[in-house]
Amino acid sequence: MNKERSALHSVIENIESVVVGKREEIILSLTALLAKGHVLIEDVPGVGKTMMVRAIARSIGADFKRIQFTPDLLPSDITGVSIYNQKEQVFEFRPGPVMGNVVLADEINRTSPKTQSALLEALEEGSITVDGETRRLQELFFVMATQNPIEYGGTYPLPEAQLDRFLLKLNMGYPTYEDELEVLKRVEKSHPIDQIDHVLSLESVLTMQEEVSKVYVEDSVKRYIVSIVNETRTHRDVRLGVSPRGSIALMKAAQAYAFLQGREYVIPDDVKYLAPFTLSHRIILRADFPVSDNSGRAIVKDILSTLQVPLTKKEAVR
Repeated sequence: MNKERSALHSVIENIESVVVGKREEIILSLTALLAKGHVLIEDVPGVGKTMMVRAIARSIGADFKRIQFTPDLLPSDITGVSIYNQKEQVFEFRPGPVMGNVVLADEINRTSPKTQSALLEALEEGSITVDGETRRLQELFFVMATQNPIEYGGTYPLPEAQLDRFLLKLNMGYPTYEDELEVLKRVEKSHPIDQIDHVLSLESVLTMQEEVSKVYVEDSVKRYIVSIVNETRTHRDVRLGVSPRGSIALMKAAQAYAFLQGREYVIPDDVKYLAPFTLSHRIILRADFPVSDNSGRAIVKDILSTLQVPLTKKEAVR
């Protein structure tokens, strides 16, 4: 465990050389990667969303692909297309950008629902279907999607079914004064993204993903997760609460986060910390509730404040 944690610490430092002052967001993104989940980042342009995705891909030696979503993008532009080879008289499959290891789905809400839905199968099943044939994606497949929360003209809100496929939803936020000053110093002569190399192999990441699934989750922690999710279904301001997929997502995220912290078991504080990032985008609010960018997160935090945090057996021993 110490060896893996040391390797992951090197990855975090590598990414921090490019993205300044966003350690929490980096750790949460790696949590999703290790949990075999995907991330939706919602924030204004220019705060480092794209750079973070590229830095993660470089740090683990992954095949990086970028999909720039636009209103005229077609599903085949994402998945790929079969083209007839007249010389060989056969159809040849030309893979789309979704066939990479780390995929940046940039401004995902700028394309039509039909094209957005092309990602659904890939996000959930790790496969795509082109011309009736199902094709498996890379063994390591990680999507980080971005959307701009302030420009709604010409955008298509993500359907609930697609939001539910993202393990975590994050916000980058503006840097502090000192962090922004450091950014200027680093990019003055060249961009630091050009200087970093991989410090972890894809094979190592795949091994860690398997180890994460073995992180122990005590029954009391599982009951705590289910209690939180059940409260979202009865909360006065919620029209539709979190589904069982959300419970699974929260447990998987907690396992990965515990692994990142060098533990072989999940503690309730892992669940409490991750719940707002994991559950807020899975909640549908009542029509008369005043909606803001953090409404779902505020409701999850309200629920957490009313529930007693359990004491695990391992904590009791300590």
